[in-house]
Amino acid sequence: MTAGSLIVIAKEPVPGRVKTRLQTEFTPSEAAALARASLADTLAAVRATPVRRYVVALEGDSTGWLPPGFHVVPQRGDGLDERLAAAFEDAYSGLPMLLVGMDTPQVTPELLMVDWAGHDAVLGLTEDGGYWCLGLRKPDRRALVGVPMSTDHTGVDQLERLRSLGYSVLLLPMLRDLDTPADAAALAAAFPHLRVSRLHRRLQHSAHPGLLFEKALGGARVVATGTDGRAVPSLSEVDRWRAPADAADRLALSRCEGPVLDIGCGPGRIVTALAERGIPALGVDISALAVMLTTKRGAPALRRPVQEPLPGEGRWGSVLLMDGNIGIGGAPRSLLRRCAELVRPEGLVLVEADPDDDLDDPAPIVLRSAGGRRSHPLPWARVGSRAVLRYAQAADLRATEDWRADGRAFLTFRRTASVAELAQAY
Repeated sequence: MTAGSLIVIAKEPVPGRVKTRLQTEFTPSEAAALARASLADTLAAVRATPVRRYVVALEGDSTGWLPPGFHVVPQRGDGLDERLAAAFEDAYSGLPMLLVGMDTPQVTPELLMVDWAGHDAVLGLTEDGGYWCLGLRKPDRRALVGVPMSTDHTGVDQLERLRSLGYSVLLLPMLRDLDTPADAAALAAAFPHLRVSRLHRRLQHSAHPGLLFEKALGGARVVATGTDGRAVPSLSEVDRWRAPADAADRLALSRCEGPVLDIGCGPGRIVTALAERGIPALGVDISALAVMLTTKRGAPALRRPVQEPLPGEGRWGSVLLMDGNIGIGGAPRSLLRRCAELVRPEGLVLVEADPDDDLDDPAPIVLRSAGGRRSHPLPWARVGSRAVLRYAQAADLRATEDWRADGRAFLTFRRTASVAELAQAY
């Protein structure tokens, strides 16, 4: 005996509502795209299995993604146990039924066509403690309602429930669910032909740098490298960015004259340290998470690229490019010119340069997560003090100081005031 009806219990792949555990490595939209691809693989395997009836027990809308040939029944019930029981009831047409989820895209028609003659039920367990399929000859709410769902022992509990009802159960091979980034990577490696695997490979090498930067701010391990794979130390020190200002930071900040604009403020350690000194300061960053973390520390921050209009243009006492932020945009000469526009006449521009004095590398960088994701190239520049001095001179900034602290390199510059500005000042 084989199943006469195949049921897929599924949720419409809407960003933010499906595969939320994938969002430790992927955006909500990317996680939803992976869910959609996984569901497409599952539906293709189901449709290739010769049975009389194909059913989707659906939460959400099927418009635009469900292939033809499936009868849709809406999910009903309060918990997953009730929704599973209802799916069997609503799909029943007098034939044995096999229900599968949308999280095992590696399922095959051969697995779905298993002969379970002599058994009352079929159960396929998953590696995480759940189960990927359940087969019943006819609906039986007793078999499902009250079984704890979404635990690491759901599969065992389901098996015990079936046996407690006197069911003879055929166990199918154990499969791995697609729930976490590690699951996605493992399935992509083991089953490279799947739609979800092909999408995973594309996503692994095309992450937006902002996504990985925000993952780093949230505590994930992310490293920065050149496109050649060499590490970029100044952009791999997120732990320092998230910690309070250290001795080298405080030494640099002792030069600051208020008000201070911190460009690329990250999680706000510099703006916070300035506030503690009683120096008015504002952080700017393009990362929403960085701005949130800064304001959470009680310091002001604004989400805006430095190239766009900023408050107080031409009136800032000091403008900061800490933590290698001289590299923002990959054009340090243009960035220093922008700083000169922001600072007041004779105001201060403080730059943290690469410790390698001779470095002048405008090549883009790549962010890499511990989970294997790699961003597309991010325009950046790595420049030592000699290159910074050249670029500053072209921006009409004159050097005033150059020092080292804890292996870090700093320079300060003054914006040269024009004759008209000096006359206005006096």
